[in-house]
Amino acid sequence: MSDDKLAASVGLPALELLYNNKDENMRDVVNEVYKKMKVGSIAWVRPVAAKGDTLETFQNSYEHAKALADEGLITIGDVKRQPDNLIEAIRIHRIA
Repeated sequence: MSDDKLAASVGLPALELLYNNKDENMRDVVNEVYKKMKVGSIAWVRPVAAKGDTLETFQNSYEHAKALADEGLITIGDVKRQPDNLIEAIRIHRIA
């Protein structure tokens, strides 16, 4: 999907947050999962070690999920945290 189409579907404020706040080597896991989901579906978003994700790099994914939720594209159903309060999984529901 081109950036123009993504901007139209996600909205410019959320797109700017997603792209301007990430490091070059950090994947936007939430956006990748969102694009693969059908409207009405629910998914758990987790870091994927095989793709270089770590729990530390995954922490920004919650901010990305909140941006998509603010745009009215998803709802955040649950956030699983480890005892040290690091986020290990985010449950999202695609509504648009």
